[in-house]
Amino acid sequence: MQMQLKFVNINKSSFHAEVRRRVDAYFRDQKISPHANRAMWFKAFFFLGGYVLLYVLLMSNQFGLWTMLGMAIGLGLFAAFIGFNVSHDALHGAFSDRPWVNRLLGDTFYLLGANPYVWKISHNVVHHTYTNIPGHDEDLEIAPGLIRVHDDEPHRPWQRFQQWYAFPLYGLASLSWVFRKDYVKFFNSRIGQHANTGHPRKEYYNLFISKALYYFFFLVLPYLVLDVTIWQLLIGFVSMHLVEGLVLGLVFQLAHVVDGTTFPAPENGVSIQEAWAVHQLCTTANFAPRSATAAFFCGGLNRQIEHHLFPRICHIHYPALTTIVRQTADEHGLPYLENPTFLTALHSHYRLLKKMGKAS
Repeated sequence: MQMQLKFVNINKSSFHAEVRRRVDAYFRDQKISPHANRAMWFKAFFFLGGYVLLYVLLMSNQFGLWTMLGMAIGLGLFAAFIGFNVSHDALHGAFSDRPWVNRLLGDTFYLLGANPYVWKISHNVVHHTYTNIPGHDEDLEIAPGLIRVHDDEPHRPWQRFQQWYAFPLYGLASLSWVFRKDYVKFFNSRIGQHANTGHPRKEYYNLFISKALYYFFFLVLPYLVLDVTIWQLLIGFVSMHLVEGLVLGLVFQLAHVVDGTTFPAPENGVSIQEAWAVHQLCTTANFAPRSATAAFFCGGLNRQIEHHLFPRICHIHYPALTTIVRQTADEHGLPYLENPTFLTALHSHYRLLKKMGKAS
């Protein structure tokens, strides 16, 4: 029987208690809610409205092929930004203090062709608990046999080129999500080492009905309405998902698979010799934390450290939390990993791929 992995605070770190106390004091002193404010609601309406507008314009059949291709690519971008800025917060329960609001906005995940129920298990439960732990965090299984990101993975000769072919593979992430990933995770008995059985009956209906609706609105209906051939439709559909997948893949990889982040193996297979919050600091990195553009489009995921420590706080507040978390980490002698720009983070990820592509 698989034993549950435990975090053992052998160093008796008080970091987590102290940073929580300071963050709670910040919201109390500022007399503000840790949930969405007006700026957050503006972002939600902006990205959802842009997505709907692009879809309606595309389906109006009033534009040429190249313009429609551009709109399809725009749809892919807006889908990714909805995932970052709306769905992600809502599925963590961070958007609102009203559960029904979080459920409603969490369902925007269906606009990506993805299943929110499966995501909450694989991401909220597994990834956030067992971040970067081989055999537990399935986010490390980017493309098994093709991409190697830690020493516990067996090396294969072709991986010496992975720093080049990894990025095109990231573009396939969204297509895999739509046609494969959700089904596989839903019916697997485990996600990582987490038991994945006993799904509510309604989730079986939600999975198949939502997928069928997505295929209808993005494959069947466009073919019936638009003056395009089947091949032109497929080019547009694939282009939309290649862009969406590349954006999704890069943002998530730059948060955990860069120089400095660790991939700890459990002691005797059953324990991590750090407190959970310290583990998050060691396995997570921020990028472009001072970029307003990154903050707007990435939904706070450029401040991944703050997100992993406080996933139930809306990302609109992360800029204020950054100072608190960094200062508290410094006082406790703990790492605070950060790449100052998107490009430096991208280069860091490239270097790690190149390093892991070599035989040990």
